[in-house]
Amino acid sequence: QLQLVESGGGLVQPGGSLRLSCGVPGFALDGFAIAWFRQAPGKEREGVSCISSSGASTNYAESVKGRFTISRDNAKNTVYLQMNSLKPEDTATYYCAALAVYDMCVMRVGVMYDYWGQGTQVTVSS
Repeated sequence: QLQLVESGGGLVQPGGSLRLSCGVPGFALDGFAIAWFRQAPGKEREGVSCISSSGASTNYAESVKGRFTISRDNAKNTVYLQMNSLKPEDTATYYCAALAVYDMCVMRVGVMYDYWGQGTQVTVSS
């Protein structure tokens, strides 16, 4: 089973920035919508952001609007999540997921995504 690979997590102070990446070397993501989810200890997984296969459509959770930006470079088979103005409540394990759907943006928990990553830890703390 193919597994997406996330990277870019780490420890950052409040107000800082991180850029997460999602992809698989040699595997084309251009036919997939990509979503980012996160899950903090003791909390349910929540959708953070999504981007359609072409990149034309994006969506964000209210809690990250104006701070996070999702983008994709289909030539590099990579999707990015730029996270700015990070807050302690952004602390979580972040996962990316791929759904084979044409040009739609989907970030709903419970949807049967085709592929998931193993997660990358983001910790926002002083």
